Amino acid sequence: MSNPETSRGGHLTVVVAALTYRRPGDLSELLPDLVAQRSASQDDVRILIVDNDPAAGAREQIASFGEGVEYVHAAEPGIAAARNVALDAAGDADLLVFIDDDERPVSRWLARLVATWREHGSTAVVGPVISSFEVEPGDWIRAGGFFTRRRLPTGSPVTIAATNNLLLDMQEIRRMGLRFDVRFGLTGGSDTLFSRELIAQGGTMIWCDEAIVTDVVPASRATRDWVVRRAFRSGNSWMRTSLAVQPTAVGRLTTRLSLAARGLGRVVAGGGLVVIGAATRRIGWHAKGMKAVARGAGLLAGAFGSVYAEYKRA
Repeated sequence: MSNPETSRGGHLTVVVAALTYRRPGDLSELLPDLVAQRSASQDDVRILIVDNDPAAGAREQIASFGEGVEYVHAAEPGIAAARNVALDAAGDADLLVFIDDDERPVSRWLARLVATWREHGSTAVVGPVISSFEVEPGDWIRAGGFFTRRRLPTGSPVTIAATNNLLLDMQEIRRMGLRFDVRFGLTGGSDTLFSRELIAQGGTMIWCDEAIVTDVVPASRATRDWVVRRAFRSGNSWMRTSLAVQPTAVGRLTTRLSLAARGLGRVVAGGGLVVIGAATRRIGWHAKGMKAVARGAGLLAGAFGSVYAEYKRA
């Protein structure tokens, strides 16, 4: 747990980090929002853009922004390496807050995250992500709930989180020695593993339902192919992170067999839904069945050592 005196009050140093990779349009929309969050805060807030483009493509854009936004180059490919650069660049800051470059925070987003951390003294605070669409997805995608994310009452404990809306108590993170595993840099899942390790070491994560960010979904992601591939990757990453948190060979074998059986069950049950949905023309059953099949197949693939690199680069 955090120092009670610090978590209840006092002037804080806060770093808000946005990781980016060749998205100048998204950055131009996000940066004014982050500056507004900093202006509304009573704490000492730094804005940090971590550029994971080997060519440092965002350097000039950030330099020309002229609003005290800091730039750091994370040349090593992979989002895990970029997240580690953000950890290092945060220095001795009290808090580090992650947001994605294709997200937009609501008013007082940062203040609400910090207030929840002050109240609960947790190791991390997690906020909701809702989707907005460049092109409205079809009925099949909506019926399958592919973009539906969790919502919980503020103050609820959570045990897993992504870094798309996450506050970290850096004193606790430094004490635990937590880093993002670069083996997951091009596959996704390093944030899942990070949060699972945080909990395994006795840390706590608390939900703040008012600290909303909106995920701007491009047309290329509002397709059947993309959402099914994402479900497969989700299953694949869950298997890999579940194995990574097991400290013994016996534990890894047990986990591999258990999750493989669960994956097979998802494939069988989901396949049944697909067939029934197609026969009865119920798109919800068909879509949810395909989602289950893809996630189950990802678990099975991971059990046999197959790795799906969603973020691989040419």
